[in-house]
Amino acid sequence: MKYKLIQKANPLEPETQRKWYASAVKRGTINNYQLSKGIASKSSLTRGAVMNVIENMVDEIPRYLVDGYSVNLNNLGTLRLSLSSEGVNEPGDFIAENIKNTRVVFTPSPEFKKMLEKIDFKEV
Repeated sequence: MKYKLIQKANPLEPETQRKWYASAVKRGTINNYQLSKGIASKSSLTRGAVMNVIENMVDEIPRYLVDGYSVNLNNLGTLRLSLSSEGVNEPGDFIAENIKNTRVVFTPSPEFKKMLEKIDFKEV
């Protein structure tokens, strides 16, 4: 994995000396078409069949998350929804409008974490 060095200040101590930190170099974005082409080359499925599966998976995952399920993608990891809300003093005072943020949390699987530990880093 390639990285570059960037200089940043500590936001909690803006007067201190700025330090250098590694930042991942992004080479671009892979879309569903490119992903399906790569998967098809490793299987007996056509690119169109793989694309169909990917698009259906993209449709299904949010539905399960909203219904309160975690979605386990085996060796990749698990997706779940998390909420942020304003606190209230009494349970009866809480209304749905107190919920301010919904986000998807990804927890990598142990296999995925092991793969990340083996990354070879190179400065560009």
